[in-house]
Amino acid sequence: MNNNEKVYNIFLAIFITMIVLTNIIGVKLFDVPTHYLPGNFLDSSITLTTGIITYPLTFLITDIVCEVYGKKRASLMVILGFLASILSLIFINLAVTLPGSEVWINGELGFRSIDEMQNAYESVFTLPGFLISASMLAYLVAQLIDVRIFHYLKNKTNDKKLWLRNNVSTMFSQLIDTIIVNSIFLYFGLNLSWEIILKIIIASYIFKIVIAVLDTPLVYIGVYYTRRIIK
Repeated sequence: MNNNEKVYNIFLAIFITMIVLTNIIGVKLFDVPTHYLPGNFLDSSITLTTGIITYPLTFLITDIVCEVYGKKRASLMVILGFLASILSLIFINLAVTLPGSEVWINGELGFRSIDEMQNAYESVFTLPGFLISASMLAYLVAQLIDVRIFHYLKNKTNDKKLWLRNNVSTMFSQLIDTIIVNSIFLYFGLNLSWEIILKIIIASYIFKIVIAVLDTPLVYIGVYYTRRIIK
């Protein structure tokens, strides 16, 4: 296997890891203060999923792969990530449904019954159907759109202005992702009003835009060193 394939496989492995991790850790929610936003259009804070820690990295990897390896290899990576997510969710749900052993476990906080352990396990790995459905749908649509826009701008600019296609493709695809996830999960899952949902979408998107701008230097660094390694 030459360096070209080795580096691609490394990107693929990291990409799939980030996607699977997003599905696992994304069940935890955290609050971000919003008083610093212009106009204070949210009262105090907004709730986001911890998946935002890992998910933006997938767009960084997608853009590097699209720039170096082309549209087909980037699209293949997205589809393989989608299939890996489905596979991981199947086995996670299988593990949750398996009956626990009828024993007492001696932990640091004393003896804990199997029911306590099972409940703790389920609280972490039982994934909300609406959230996962919205996340998977948004992932597939947003990532494929990101690849298409990136490749389109790459051709239009004659391989120049990497910063432009990186930011435009990521910002647009992240907008699609944010709208799909929050619309499905917050409206159908939590039954929130569209007024509140709109505020959450705006705040979430601003957060993602900041990340997109900050990762531009990383895209340049990633593309530069990837091309040097695969020569």
